[in-house]
Amino acid sequence: MTDAVRVGLVGLGTIARTHLAVLAEWDEVSLEFTVDPRPEGPPSFRGVRPPHYAALADALEEHRPDLVVLATPTETHAELAGQALVRSAARVLVEKPLVHDLASLAGLRALEESVDLRGRLFTAHHFAFSPEVDWAAELIVGHPEWGPVTGITSAFYDPYVLKGAEAFASYTSSWTDSGVNQLSMLTRFVDLGALGSAQQADDGASAWCTAEYRSRGVVGTARLRSSWLTGSSSKESSLVLGDSGVEIWIDHTAMTGFAARGRDLIATYGNDGRTPRKVAHYRPLYESLLSGRPDPVLGFDATVTITEIHQAMPGLG
Repeated sequence: MTDAVRVGLVGLGTIARTHLAVLAEWDEVSLEFTVDPRPEGPPSFRGVRPPHYAALADALEEHRPDLVVLATPTETHAELAGQALVRSAARVLVEKPLVHDLASLAGLRALEESVDLRGRLFTAHHFAFSPEVDWAAELIVGHPEWGPVTGITSAFYDPYVLKGAEAFASYTSSWTDSGVNQLSMLTRFVDLGALGSAQQADDGASAWCTAEYRSRGVVGTARLRSSWLTGSSSKESSLVLGDSGVEIWIDHTAMTGFAARGRDLIATYGNDGRTPRKVAHYRPLYESLLSGRPDPVLGFDATVTITEIHQAMPGLG
């Protein structure tokens, strides 16, 4: 990226507020334009309201952004990403998941002959940048003597049952919304393989699956549960390094964690409670993206792997 980064933001829904809050921390960043078909005006960015457009094509006729951020409904991602890649020279950051079906992924891959997908197309796998995940990943790297990760269990609960039909309209299903977060989080620890057993239940409000992975040459199984059938949010993951008897427990909701072996507490992680959880995710994500050397979990190859596993869930969509 250049020293000055001109950003175009497409989509002005809830998650766009987090993008704007984090981008405003960067003096080098300017908000070049916003896009949203709804009649509401653009948000203020450092006290200034940028030009606003109803369509991305119109914005790209008038501006030359360095980065286009797509924070729109998932079913629009492929078309809008294609527009941004073909009609501009900008990098494109797409909210997760990148696409809503494998046909859309194939459509983007077809651009590879004319567009540098690996150098320009990125997916906001923000959960992989959560501070407790970074802590656990660094802990494992720092202790090779603990051996491979031999088992993973992850459970993500959101209180969306209270939203009723609105939850399905906004998030599609529990697996669509949370599964991609769980899979991207796992890339911090292991090399993902194929989806194993998989099922959705409660009309898509909950899901269960297993996913194969490799860790230091050893094959393991991750067990993933997601559900909206709860009154409050709860997201936790456990990693077992069976050869050494070490277990790492991470609480994604509280952004905390600890490692233990039998009766012994080995390491702990906490936070000061002052940083909102989404900001704590997106701040390091943008630090990586704007550094000029984006983390591979943001890149197209990792996104293809995550998408193919994510879309293998029966009944998705």
